Amino acid sequence: MSNLQEFQKLVIANAAQAEGLSKGDMAPDFSLLNALGQKVSLSEALKSGIVIIKFYRGEWCPICNLDLREIQSHLPQIRSFGATLLAISPQRPDDALTATQKNKLEFEVLSDADQEVIKAYNLQFDPGEDYHQRRDLAELNGEGLKTLPVPATFIVNTNQIIKAAHVEANYTERMGSKEIIEVLKGMEKKA
Repeated sequence: MSNLQEFQKLVIANAAQAEGLSKGDMAPDFSLLNALGQKVSLSEALKSGIVIIKFYRGEWCPICNLDLREIQSHLPQIRSFGATLLAISPQRPDDALTATQKNKLEFEVLSDADQEVIKAYNLQFDPGEDYHQRRDLAELNGEGLKTLPVPATFIVNTNQIIKAAHVEANYTERMGSKEIIEVLKGMEKKA
């Protein structure tokens, strides 16, 4: 087994303790800065309909960028359900702007620099000393914290209840557009 595979296993093991919120939980409200430094809140977004929240590690993460681009490619279909997409990372608003521009994103990319929202959704973890020796999170993250969010997706209804949750310690596995659209179709049928 390669050193990289061993390293990935260690990061995944460290992430396993962050279980995230579950289907049926109340989604904690938040107000975060977007890529342009404007405040965006969950409660305001919910006034327009369902909100999909995607937590990601940062614009430096190639897997995160692929995931955000994949979601962007299905954004018209997602919006056809009246849904809004919010992506959240522990980076600064400037880094959110970089992610938005680099990936040509047409949805809000928000900065949770102090990781208070990441903590509220039970996603924060320390990837471990081996990780810190390879990547300086204190420099990448907004408030210099050496922790990351477990990548996660939450689909929240207008009553602020989580209708679907995908929290996966293995950072290579994400809830993709097809799964999100299936959940949205199911929610539409029940409405």
